[in-house]
Amino acid sequence: MNKDIKIKIKLFLAILVLFSFVLAESTEKQSSKWKGKIEKEKEIIVIKNPKKPIYNKEVFSLEEKLSLGGAEGQDEYMFSQIRYIAVGEDERIYILDIKEAHIKVFDKDGKYLKTIGRPGQGPGELNRPVTISVNQNELMVHETRRLSFFSLNGEFLRNVSTKGVWALSAMIDSKGNILVTEGFLDPKNPRYMFKKFDSKMNLLAEISSCPAPDSRKSFNPFMPMARCLIDKDDNIVFGYPKNYELQIFNPDGKLIKKITKEYAPVKVTEEEKKEFLEDTPPQMKTRYDFSKYHSAYYRLFLDDEGRIFVRTWEKIVDEDIYYYDVFDREGRYIAKIPLRTRPHICKKGKLYSIEEDEDGLQMVKKYKVTWKY
Repeated sequence: MNKDIKIKIKLFLAILVLFSFVLAESTEKQSSKWKGKIEKEKEIIVIKNPKKPIYNKEVFSLEEKLSLGGAEGQDEYMFSQIRYIAVGEDERIYILDIKEAHIKVFDKDGKYLKTIGRPGQGPGELNRPVTISVNQNELMVHETRRLSFFSLNGEFLRNVSTKGVWALSAMIDSKGNILVTEGFLDPKNPRYMFKKFDSKMNLLAEISSCPAPDSRKSFNPFMPMARCLIDKDDNIVFGYPKNYELQIFNPDGKLIKKITKEYAPVKVTEEEKKEFLEDTPPQMKTRYDFSKYHSAYYRLFLDDEGRIFVRTWEKIVDEDIYYYDVFDREGRYIAKIPLRTRPHICKKGKLYSIEEDEDGLQMVKKYKVTWKY
């Protein structure tokens, strides 16, 4: 084979390799194209997503960075019953222990800093705390009949009564306004209502509502349950999973966007029904009326880059690992990811979850989040 032919063969192979690379890259870009639709209903933007996400490859990974709690350690690092986590702008971690009625505070590296609150009903004491939330100025603790406010350094600031409002949960936005889930035991229309109040519990807006279980009737453990959260821009993300739809309200309580997604309903298994029946105490005469299918999804959490994570009822077979649908800040369905952890909050590229060790003792773990898209 002469020299010219060898050069031509090498050139041909180089061009073939380059062409294959460009073709593969082009195919990847085409497969990563969003195939949904954007429509308008009057002034409301509607994002309609297909069943498949933009990215089919693995675009999300976690790396454990911190673990607090578990079987061994000093008292400052032990927990009795963790109910809630909040994370400040400085990445301080606030952990609500409802059994001890206090909040333990750690810096971003996991060093114990202080304990806020103690059991009681006086100023600075906590009476059956339910949830906590934090903004750039203060920490709010939602208790049974009031809200307690502390500085970020743990100094007690004030109490605000929730008398007249059956607040099941409450969270604070960056302006100090309060988003409340309120229960109504109306015999004709038992329901949950989601409302926004100012810092003195004056009503600003009614966001939405959904049915509540009726104790006089049979109970469906898999009935849709609404979720309501505040994003980093003080928009309100509301989801009532009777259908696969998320509603976005602006800080004034006006509906501005809907996010929908095509989905296949997941059947309720006989094993799931049996588990509920076995866990029902004998003294409770609850009548179950199981639905054939699960709700469209289960719960939500957000990150501070505008993504919405939706936990579905799809799971890896024979494992307790559920899939989460992830939507970007525009509302496009970008990824479907399996998570073993129980995610609670995602902030500044870190995911925080409440987990249990082999002995069933609770821990808070922090993971570094990496996106590859």
